[in-house]
Amino acid sequence: PAFGFLFDVDGVLVRGSQPVPAARRAFQRLSGGSGQLRVPVVFLTNAGNCLRSAKARELSQALGLQVSPEQVILSHSPLQLFTQFHQKCMLVAGQGPVEENAHNLGFKHVVTIEALRKAYPLLDMVDQSRRPKELPPPTTGFPTIEGVMLFGEPVRWETSLQLITDVLLSNGNPGVELQDVPYPHLPILACNMDLLWMAEAKMPRFGHGTFLLCLENIFKKVTGRELKYEALIGKPSPVTYCYAEYLIQQQAEKQGWKAPIRRLYAVGDNPMSDVYGANLYNSYLKSAQQNQVQAGVKRSPQAASPQTEVCLELRKDCNNSVESCESILVCTGVYRHNANVPKKTEACTMETVFHGHRDFCFDPSLVEASYIVQDVDDAVQLAFKKENWS
Repeated sequence: PAFGFLFDVDGVLVRGSQPVPAARRAFQRLSGGSGQLRVPVVFLTNAGNCLRSAKARELSQALGLQVSPEQVILSHSPLQLFTQFHQKCMLVAGQGPVEENAHNLGFKHVVTIEALRKAYPLLDMVDQSRRPKELPPPTTGFPTIEGVMLFGEPVRWETSLQLITDVLLSNGNPGVELQDVPYPHLPILACNMDLLWMAEAKMPRFGHGTFLLCLENIFKKVTGRELKYEALIGKPSPVTYCYAEYLIQQQAEKQGWKAPIRRLYAVGDNPMSDVYGANLYNSYLKSAQQNQVQAGVKRSPQAASPQTEVCLELRKDCNNSVESCESILVCTGVYRHNANVPKKTEACTMETVFHGHRDFCFDPSLVEASYIVQDVDDAVQLAFKKENWS
């Protein structure tokens, strides 16, 4: 094969814990019924509240096919490439095994929101049942926090919003009150910018992008300054797609497939993350071919630079054979077509409201899918037809 697939998970292969019916048909087609994939595949999800190995097991069960952790990219997976932060003491927010995920990514010193709350019990004051009944002794020996990692939406938003803001305003020492707001603030690495995502409910649910929106607005309201990110990871960030290309190439090499991978097909249900990300990466590939590497238009140079460096490093490790990344939008998740699936596959998916992240410019052409199909099985058939792959 001279092509590979990047599959979103929620809304494309599963809805909550339930597989989408077309998913098994699609993977029977991809494996030819042998149980071994005939084409390189990466599962590209903005979920980040589990281990890669756990997500691989879930997908194996849902698809009736053995999926390895090396085929799964969670929202935070590319952070293992950001080695300049691995030795720093990092506050990490999210759900699930956040400490284990951070250590697996290479971070050596991690503090959770819960550990911070226990060390400084006077910070968490919204829930009256959790307020200390008497004044606790002063905290001693707690490490100075040097950066913040946001893996995904937390459970108690008020606690995380308050404590993250405290850490930023105190320059990593929330027991200390500073006279001036430190700015630039501590580095922030954020994963998963999805405003909404699709589970079993009829309507989309709040995603981590909604939490980021709250944090950005609180910080600006309190300080009068913009919250800035050292890196934004997960779809639609080009770093995530660059990492996916790297894993696709590794799979092809492992299988002994000699033909260089030329084309990627990114299948998703969310115009603002899946389609935008694939189209942004397609633009990146085109400009890279002209030696004008740019990782997407950002409002702040601080947000773009570490990501650009990581992209360049990854591209050096790849054989740079990939020439295009085409977006295929399915109608089984966030996106629902108003009428029947259009006969003309070039149909536009214009959105009137920009659901993307603040730091990604709104370009209407980036949310226009290359193709719109009903489900993931139709997406696989479409790619096979384009590739003359029987």
